[in-house]
Amino acid sequence: MKEYNDRLEDIFGKLHEKLVAECLRLGDKIPYLAREGKYGQDMRDVNLSWWTNGFWAGMLWQMYKETQNPLYMETARKTEEALDMALEQFEGLHHDVGFQFLHTAVADYRLTGWKRARVRGLHGANLLAGRYNPAGRYIRAWNKDMAGWMIIDSLMNLPLLYWAGEELGDPRFMEIAKGHTDKALEVLLRPDGSCNHIAVLDPRTGELLENPGGQGFGPGSSWSRGQAWALYGLGLAYVHTKDNRYLDRAKQAAHYFIAQVSLTGYVSLADFRAPKEPVYWDTTAAACGACGLLQIAGEVPEGERDFDLVGRNSKEILSILYSMAFIGDSLLSLHVFPGNGNQFFHGMHYLKIGCCVIHSIGHVSRQARLFQLFWAVLGSS
Repeated sequence: MKEYNDRLEDIFGKLHEKLVAECLRLGDKIPYLAREGKYGQDMRDVNLSWWTNGFWAGMLWQMYKETQNPLYMETARKTEEALDMALEQFEGLHHDVGFQFLHTAVADYRLTGWKRARVRGLHGANLLAGRYNPAGRYIRAWNKDMAGWMIIDSLMNLPLLYWAGEELGDPRFMEIAKGHTDKALEVLLRPDGSCNHIAVLDPRTGELLENPGGQGFGPGSSWSRGQAWALYGLGLAYVHTKDNRYLDRAKQAAHYFIAQVSLTGYVSLADFRAPKEPVYWDTTAAACGACGLLQIAGEVPEGERDFDLVGRNSKEILSILYSMAFIGDSLLSLHVFPGNGNQFFHGMHYLKIGCCVIHSIGHVSRQARLFQLFWAVLGSS
């Protein structure tokens, strides 16, 4: 146990050192892609409404909770303040406002009590609630001519609604989130635990029209990051609603995910049902999936031994990713495709969550909730 805890401290120390350096290096920039090991791009200039723009601040708030270093708070608030313009411009925002405002404004409010951050979070939650189609019982994805589209990713944005409902004492936010989750079980989740990325519905009736491949290889395939969104999002839905249907489907999705990544050394392929060649990897899916596995393992009854296995598998995945995590000046080499050195920022966010969770576990009793630290910071992903 001492060796294990020493390793956790070493990993956490490296992350702390790296993130302090990144704060000083980036200043008020919002990073996204690392090129040749460096984050040079500033998403404020490229696309202020981009879906990953909240992850950088989310990592910093996690580290602020752990260290109380004011540099993390000061740097995170620069992103939060920049996103005010995205709210004002409005038209670029869509189903991913949970990713943008839960990790920034809501995290800030939970940790500091700053009222301005609370207002920002509520603006984001009302925007997300306004995308709900009551006839079809789903939150529409994207904008333009996609009125009938819903996607698996949105499950991970719903905790913004749960937070707003609890904050305001208003049940409509939970009802919207539950309505969307129920529709996802109907048209996105498959009986074997895999999922579709997209469902195209008749926006007047909610009738399923088709399931295109989306970011997966094709229709009927199994996009790995979508699988991670599914198992994690359903686990979070159970936390907020205590609806056992959500936990049961989360466990099913978790078993499917573990079975797939165990075949490839615990680093996920980009699509679990793509042709064998060429090989494409997506380590962001592994990082997000590992956090979801930890979440689910903390919710199941103590006697479910198979979810002791889930916890061990999640740590195995994170251990592999940690070995890849300190490359060049960037934070983590992620979403690796042949001939493509892209390093996607949101994967590091989930790797950081996993580190904080396991770091916390190493210092509290085994009876404590696995996500004690994580919920103290964000309350969800």
